[in-house]
Amino acid sequence: MTAVKQAVVVRVWIDADACPRASRDQVVRFALKRGLEVVLVAGQPVARPSFACVRLIVVPSGPDAADDYLVEHAVPGELVICSDVPLADRLLKKGVAALDPRGREFDERNMGDKLAVRNLFSDLREQGLVGGGQGAYSDRDRQVFANALDRILTRLARG
Repeated sequence: MTAVKQAVVVRVWIDADACPRASRDQVVRFALKRGLEVVLVAGQPVARPSFACVRLIVVPSGPDAADDYLVEHAVPGELVICSDVPLADRLLKKGVAALDPRGREFDERNMGDKLAVRNLFSDLREQGLVGGGQGAYSDRDRQVFANALDRILTRLARG
């Protein structure tokens, strides 16, 4: 008797409220090539590519409503694209892979540092000592994101 290997369909979740459109578009291109499902989760309607592999879920507005939905519904073996460090921490604790839109993977080794830096900058912003956020999304960011996305999806597909 031979074992039949079943294809694993990896689901990619996107925190669509904070993810640049360029990153969302790259995920959709990967999904079309690899047979993935993409789920956009947002607190308000966002543009949804008109492909069958892409779904949009609009959650009721409220603090962390999209984050809570992602944590509740994503399962180990899936990937969430998000830039929210506390959300990524919650996902990792659940065994879900997390990647930011600029291609930096969140993992157990770097989460403590990322949380500390995030908290420091939040405090500095509240005190008016620093302002703004990240710079414009560049071609280099797109390439780094695509490489990281490919690496993580390959790892998840292998189990």
